[in-house]
Amino acid sequence: MLVLRLYCETPFGKLHSRNPEINQLAEVIGRTPSAVAMKAVNFAHLDPSLKRKGLSSVSRADRELWQDFLSDSNAVAMLAESLYAERVLPRIKGEIEEPKMPIGPTEVMQETSVRRVQGFFRRSVLTSYEQCCAISGLKLPSLLVASHIVPWKDSVQRRADPRNGIALNGLYDKAFDKGLLTFDEKFRVLLSSEIKDHFSDSDLCLRLLDVEGRQLRMPKRFYPDVEAMDYHRQNIFKA
Repeated sequence: MLVLRLYCETPFGKLHSRNPEINQLAEVIGRTPSAVAMKAVNFAHLDPSLKRKGLSSVSRADRELWQDFLSDSNAVAMLAESLYAERVLPRIKGEIEEPKMPIGPTEVMQETSVRRVQGFFRRSVLTSYEQCCAISGLKLPSLLVASHIVPWKDSVQRRADPRNGIALNGLYDKAFDKGLLTFDEKFRVLLSSEIKDHFSDSDLCLRLLDVEGRQLRMPKRFYPDVEAMDYHRQNIFKA
């Protein structure tokens, strides 16, 4: 589970035994850096959007965990982030000690879990899109948002699913979230009539009109889910 977390949040070019994060994780779980790197790459073979060949080294446990992640990303991400906080972070900080169970009100624990899931989702989505807006190509992470296709409140299971996310800059994220922008079956930008009716009101509306029909820049992995996008068109988009 810790290696799956690492796979989701690490660019392909860094999935090798020289990566310091892979070395740290290998030490914590008692494996070699090469074994951890190979295990991470195994998950790439299970992503159908990558069309990678050669599944001989993928174990049954790899497949089962991958399917668990696709069916309930929220639960898997929550547990993975909890394991990372309890077992890996103390080693990185030089605090070699037994992990402690969280204490305090239930609300505090729930808030911590939500923050961890949100952090996992953002890192996974932005890594998949190479820290780049999928519409404008803007490469400034501080201005990018990991936008949920099926909204956070509408599906607990899909809250951490990278296939349910798109990297967008702040303007396009807001328009997407409010149903003023979506994508068609070929992942081309569609705009709501609410924007077109007020296109002369501001320069921002003009910028939105400029991207109508533009093709979404596909990520390096975790392609946006077709069913999730259909949900957005049918339930969120203000056609």
